[in-house]
Amino acid sequence: MNTTIRTSNLAIVSLVSGILGWTILPWVASIVAIVTGHMARAEIRRSAGTMEGDGLAVAGLVLGYAMVVISFIGLMLVILFFGGLAVLLGWLGMNGQLG
Repeated sequence: MNTTIRTSNLAIVSLVSGILGWTILPWVASIVAIVTGHMARAEIRRSAGTMEGDGLAVAGLVLGYAMVVISFIGLMLVILFFGGLAVLLGWLGMNGQLG
């Protein structure tokens, strides 16, 4: 009986997308990394030991989720900063009048 263990293509796609999410395509590639990472882990579990690549899939998931979370936190900080600035200026009586 010849059993060959092969690496999941989805796991490879997840890892590559996770890396691209930190370099060239921040949002799109991160979402692709998350989706394909979950699909790869499910595919590997269903394969009954004939497929490997769970570590690649987990790495892609970590990179994808980390980019989404860090982007969300950064966006919230920007909104809070400018929202707080607007409140401060309103409190000081500077309501958009120049000069």
